[in-house]
Amino acid sequence: MAGQKLLEGIRVVDLTSVVFGPYATETLADLGADVIKVEVPAGDMFRHAGKVAATPGMGPCTLNLNKGKRSLALDLKSEEGKATLARQLAAADVFIHNVRGKAIERLGFGYDAVKAIKPDIIYVHCTGFGSGGPYGDLQAYDDVIQAATGTTNLLSRVDGNPVPRFLPSLIADKVSGLHGTWAVMAAIIHKLRFGEGQFVEVPMFESFTHFMMQEHLYGLALVPPKEPAGYPRQLDPLRQPFPAKDGYVVIVPYTLDAMDVVIELLEAPELAEDPRFIDYPSRMRNFSAFYEEMAKRTPKLTMAEWAAKMAEHQIPCMPVRDLDDITEDPHLKAVDFFQQRTHPTEGAYLKMRCPVSFSVGGFEVRPTPHIGEHNEELGAPALPVKSRAG
Repeated sequence: MAGQKLLEGIRVVDLTSVVFGPYATETLADLGADVIKVEVPAGDMFRHAGKVAATPGMGPCTLNLNKGKRSLALDLKSEEGKATLARQLAAADVFIHNVRGKAIERLGFGYDAVKAIKPDIIYVHCTGFGSGGPYGDLQAYDDVIQAATGTTNLLSRVDGNPVPRFLPSLIADKVSGLHGTWAVMAAIIHKLRFGEGQFVEVPMFESFTHFMMQEHLYGLALVPPKEPAGYPRQLDPLRQPFPAKDGYVVIVPYTLDAMDVVIELLEAPELAEDPRFIDYPSRMRNFSAFYEEMAKRTPKLTMAEWAAKMAEHQIPCMPVRDLDDITEDPHLKAVDFFQQRTHPTEGAYLKMRCPVSFSVGGFEVRPTPHIGEHNEELGAPALPVKSRAG
């Protein structure tokens, strides 16, 4: 789809790796920014996740995470590598990195040093923990942040199993990456209005705490607290997908009126007369019991039958899917979310388009580059073929 590049003319020097920073810059590239991915000659380590189709360093995750970017492979321990990065920064609008503070200073690319190269630079530090606290120098990955924010204990609160567990997604990385994206764009707007760059810090710990505690701060929001932390509706062990004849289905009777409709669709008039559900205050006190009663009655229909019945009456409902089924979802097909493309060396793959649509934007982005693919056009020595392959 042809269209206007919303961030056309914005050049981003991206010295981030793995997922946090690259997810932020994936969105910037999707919106048309010129993102130059600076990586070590062996490539960003996440390039090597999964089986490749043809080329080492071109794993399945990198085909979406690093699409739309150019790759500049540098040894930043060498004077030549540092000089090349400095030249790129002199022409950049944004410098984003996830190197820890002391290490980036040792490399010679702390904020003051980069500001001396480009006075109006937007300098974005993606870090594990904010620099103002005692954890400021600690290294962090998604697992560490899930532990630090209490996320690993959420499932224990639901099922009573005391063993802490991770949510099986790089959720802290990706949420923090989204904070990184909006932080970059807010700083760009500030620069357009006032003509100045700035230092921006995007810490994972604070970002993910902000995300998780919107609802889970709960009773602790009041001083003194009236209730403990943890949003009860999300921690209810009975608030789970309901069994259907051929699988599981999610049905959400969120309002009083919706509960009346669901009682009717369940063909369970006795629930309307049950003292536990007789009026609004009773229903609010006994939501868990209502879920339990629903679960006794949902196995009589298939997932598709429940979905159709609930949709007809405007009750939110969806069959439970497996990850392997998502690419065949009819809605995602209709909106062209997964787009089959042919990479110049890796062959056919599924590209995920930017999930946000703009009436004046929308365009094709370049495929994920090989390690150091753009070294020569960016004024750096080309990598040997063996190094480029990882």
